[in-house]
Amino acid sequence: MERVNRLPLPDSIRFAYPQKTKPVSVTGTKCELNCAHCGGHYLKHMKPLDEISDAGADNSASWLVSGGCQADGAVPVAEHIGKLAELKQGRRFNMHVGLVNDTIIEQLATVADCVSFDFVADQATISDVFGNDRTVDDYVACYQSLRRRVKVMPHICIGLNGGEIYGEYSALELLKELGTEALTFIIFMPTRGTRFADRQPPSLAETARLLSHARLQFPDIPLHLGCMRPGGQYREEIDKWAVRIGFDTIVNPAPAAVTLAEKLGLTLSRGEECCVL
Repeated sequence: MERVNRLPLPDSIRFAYPQKTKPVSVTGTKCELNCAHCGGHYLKHMKPLDEISDAGADNSASWLVSGGCQADGAVPVAEHIGKLAELKQGRRFNMHVGLVNDTIIEQLATVADCVSFDFVADQATISDVFGNDRTVDDYVACYQSLRRRVKVMPHICIGLNGGEIYGEYSALELLKELGTEALTFIIFMPTRGTRFADRQPPSLAETARLLSHARLQFPDIPLHLGCMRPGGQYREEIDKWAVRIGFDTIVNPAPAAVTLAEKLGLTLSRGEECCVL
C-alpha cells in the first residue's frame, strides 16, 4: 500500500478531536445573509457570547469565535472585542470574521490568535451562495490586510456552490501568488432547510483530485482537512484519500483513515483543539 503523490510527503499525521475548543457566536443564531449552503443552521450549535458571563467556569482551552454575517459579509465582532478580551483568560481564540475592514482588523489583532478566513475566488459563487455584491478582489484585499496584522488560516470550501467545483482551483492559484503558511479544506454538505438542501456533495473523484493538486502546489506547508465535511461512506473514503495524499491534519477522522495511516507506517499524534491552533 503506497502514498499517492510522488513527493517527499510528511511521515507523520495529526488527528484532531477538538473537544477542548468551544464554538462561540457573537450574534447568537442571527445572520443577515442566510447563505444558500448554511442558512444560519450551524449557529444553532454555538454558545451565544451574551450567555457567557464567567469564563472561569469554562474549562475549554480555546474558543472558535464566529457568528452570523451582516449583509456586507462581515461578522460584527468589533463591538464585542472588549468582552472577548475580558473572557480570554489565557485561552486561544480562532476567529472567523468574514470580510472585515482595516479598522476592525486592528482591533482583532489584540485578541485573535488566528483568523480563519473563507477564501472565495469565483464571482458567480459569491453571488449564488452569499447573495451580496462583494467581489473576488474584496476577498483578496481582506486576506492581504489580515495577513499584515494576524496569523491567518485560509479555508477553501470544496463544492461551495451547491456541490459544484467552480473557483477552487483559482483560489489555489491566488493563494500560491499571495502566499500562505498553511491551508484548510472543508467540503460542502447539503443541509436541511437551506436553499442547497437538495444538492449533492462534490464527487469523491473531483474532491480527491483537488486535494492532490493542492499538495502538489503546496508541497512544503501544512494542509488540513477540517471538520465541516459529509459523513458516512463519503467521509471514510475522502479521509483515506487525505492520508494517501499526504495531508498533515484530519479533524474527527473516520476510523478507517486512522487504520490506513498506521498501515502506512506514519507517526500518529492527537490534537484536542481546533485544527488551526
